Amino acid sequence: MPITLLDPDTALVVVDLQKGIVASPTVQPIEGIVRQARALADAFRRHGLPVVLVNVAGGAPGRTEQPGNRPPTSEGWADLVPELDAQPGDHRVTKRTWGAFTGTDLEAFLRSRNVTQVVLAGVATRAGVESTARHAHELGFNVTFALDAMTDTDAEAQHNSITRIFPRLGETGTTREIIGLLDERTP
Repeated sequence: MPITLLDPDTALVVVDLQKGIVASPTVQPIEGIVRQARALADAFRRHGLPVVLVNVAGGAPGRTEQPGNRPPTSEGWADLVPELDAQPGDHRVTKRTWGAFTGTDLEAFLRSRNVTQVVLAGVATRAGVESTARHAHELGFNVTFALDAMTDTDAEAQHNSITRIFPRLGETGTTREIIGLLDERTP
């Protein structure tokens, strides 16, 4: 279902737009994804709504069949890209799993601000974004996906998330539509 509305207490959650991850090849050019995420962050800040910037600095400890379960830990790898223009009032979350809720203060932060809806952006669509969305949905948050502010390294996986998974977890829209809804509701 396309995006219909934004709750009065909505937060933006930007997942893993960090130096080490944006250096990987992605389905859509990462510069455009970062630009859209920045536009969303600027709009949320302008409207006095929470902006959560998430990075990953570890990996879940379990065994996997495919390599790459744990990200590199080289200097600066987990630093957020400067183009996001992180502000002192933004809430920072460092995660060690795909999703931004497990083992972090994200839920407590959102609840303390009476947030009922999250707008998600970032990378990778099928991992960090989808895992965060699944958990948000399970916790009872309304979920909206800014589809033009997210990408993945695998086109088929991204298509699966966007067409099969996300419509079951929330609503989808573009950055322009989301900002339009923010602007409409503020006198």
